[in-house]
Amino acid sequence: MLQSPEPKFSPNVAPTNSYTPVKPATSPMDQAHIGRSLVIKGEVTGAEALFIDGRVEGTINFPDNRVTIGRNGNVAANITAKEIVIMGKVQGNVDCADRLDIRSEGLLSGDVITHRISVEEGAILKGGVEVRNPEKKDQKNQNKQEAPKAMAAVAGNA
Repeated sequence: MLQSPEPKFSPNVAPTNSYTPVKPATSPMDQAHIGRSLVIKGEVTGAEALFIDGRVEGTINFPDNRVTIGRNGNVAANITAKEIVIMGKVQGNVDCADRLDIRSEGLLSGDVITHRISVEEGAILKGGVEVRNPEKKDQKNQNKQEAPKAMAAVAGNA
């Protein structure tokens, strides 16, 4: 009876059916990437960080994450994000829930609404800047809620 030889495994060669675990999506270093040769026209939204090294035209909406425009990035869009880092070119309005960082080689042409802003020497910023204080925003909301109660109390005393 002829026996087939047992397969020999080399310690340096991985078996072809091996399983490599995938990194969890919650890692802070995970982010979507729009490469140099990509051109996207329309609305870009997501629930992870985004790095743009290509061209985007339209709107970018990542309200709970960071959007980074790389050195080769060219964006003609309004951007809404928690954090925005600009190293390339952006033409459009920017709304940051937390922080805007324009690096020395970055250019932003548009209006800004943010809580914190950093503009490095050499960066270009053309447009209006509104820096909001998060605590004052909460106080305004609280005052708006209390105003109808006060008006009702005054009307009740009349």
